[in-house]
Amino acid sequence: MNRFHVHLNVADLPASVRFYAELFGVQPTVLKHDYAKWMLEDPRVNFAISNTGRAPGIDHLGIQADSADALAAIGVRLDAAGGSVVPEEATVCCYAQSDKLWTEDPQGTRWETFHTFGEATTYHAAGAACATDGTSCSPDVASMKPKVDKEASCCAPQSGCC
Repeated sequence: MNRFHVHLNVADLPASVRFYAELFGVQPTVLKHDYAKWMLEDPRVNFAISNTGRAPGIDHLGIQADSADALAAIGVRLDAAGGSVVPEEATVCCYAQSDKLWTEDPQGTRWETFHTFGEATTYHAAGAACATDGTSCSPDVASMKPKVDKEASCCAPQSGCC
């Protein structure tokens, strides 16, 4: 079963962790100096917060797919919905290794669909193949074009692929 995903940018991570731990009744599943994540079953949601220098508020929404096949099925629906779909393969983001598809809804809300297949020791991997600007895990989809060269790295500054 897929899981809904919400990622918020926060100004004060420790205060936010305390708030959400009380709200959800459990401590985070993942807790780092700049990131926390709860994998909740009721409601079934992957709720993440981070303090990485972005303005506080909703960073993006998404759907966490249980498998590569489920991610591909969501990708078909994203294509049918219209707009640009930006793939990221084998990216490191939010202390995880994932394949992703990014898009925006008509209001400009960023949507991340992803299948996680491993853990990572960093928030994001500089120089790794990804569709981000290298400073966060959620790209500005409207300013990007889908990658053509899968070997190119667009996390590195001035790489020119995005």
